[in-house]
Amino acid sequence: MHDLIRTIVAYVLILGLLVFVHEMGHFLAARWRGVKVDVFSIGFGPALCRWHDRWGTEWRLSAIPLGGYVKPHGFEGPDDATDEQKAAWIPGKTFHDKPVLSRAIVIVAGPLFNFGFAILLFALCFTLAGKPEMRYDVEPDGAAALAGMKAGDVVTHVDGLGVFNIADLQHQIAPRAGQKVMLTVMRDGHEITMPAMVGSAPGAAPGSAPVGRLGVMAMAVPGKPMSVGSAFVAGIHETWTVSIETLQGVWQILSGHRSARELGGTIRIAQMSGQVAKYGFVSIISFMALLSVNLGLINLFPIPILDGGRLTFYTLEAIKGRPLSRRAQEIGYQAGFALIAGLFLFSTFNDLSNLGLFRWLAPHSG
Repeated sequence: MHDLIRTIVAYVLILGLLVFVHEMGHFLAARWRGVKVDVFSIGFGPALCRWHDRWGTEWRLSAIPLGGYVKPHGFEGPDDATDEQKAAWIPGKTFHDKPVLSRAIVIVAGPLFNFGFAILLFALCFTLAGKPEMRYDVEPDGAAALAGMKAGDVVTHVDGLGVFNIADLQHQIAPRAGQKVMLTVMRDGHEITMPAMVGSAPGAAPGSAPVGRLGVMAMAVPGKPMSVGSAFVAGIHETWTVSIETLQGVWQILSGHRSARELGGTIRIAQMSGQVAKYGFVSIISFMALLSVNLGLINLFPIPILDGGRLTFYTLEAIKGRPLSRRAQEIGYQAGFALIAGLFLFSTFNDLSNLGLFRWLAPHSG
């Protein structure tokens, strides 16, 4: 019960803070571009508490802590607004009346704040605890050692597919027991390619398939705390690296080089939130930075209903000199909603599968 409470509390606090930062980007950009903000809500559903600031924005803390939103004044536009909404519009303060550049700035500010927040969080980690370094070792007579890999070598590719970290390496090797793979390793600044015959170990469950083993071990070695300036520069670099690795991972899934079962959702995030909370403040900050990068990237995907979808519409509007037709936008939003809903359901299925729910249900059904 203690672990469950810690997981729930950590998840709500971490997600709540990241959503707050994202929506604060929209809020401040709207204020900068002269748009009144009607509502700033953390969470969805019924408001647990609410108050108004001197600019007329209603701030809410809502019951369902799975996101949040900012509602700019006149966001719905003349074609979608009711007569009551139109009557309440304040001339010069509505979102839809602003030039396309101003509207794009308001939308893109949310993801940009997530990237900026990630930089600050990484910099804080590096200032407090330094930047961890990974040291790799190989098991004597293991598959990697037999292939010619040495201690200190870092595996960068398996069969040409990029390897992001030790967990990713294990994930790629696990289903390849007894198979021959081509390893690319970095040794003293040079890339070396070598063939390796993946070893095998018994599966976790009785009768399950053997698990591939390479015989590579990694240990995180704490770095030295950095100065504020150096940590900030390292934070920028780390944010860029995580962004590129995340996009590469998404592309590998879309191109079929990685399994879509790697997609995780809210349950996995909650589970990981509880796990990192065990290891202290720096681990929580590092995890938040990773999530902040992912939140920024996801929102920039050109999918209608996400920020990236709206930016795509605004780009087409700037090129054509007029907005897309209402029908085209409606179709786009419906397709975007269906895609996001499908991804949510699929990722939730993956999360429940990884927790072993369906394996547990199988012998208890029928």
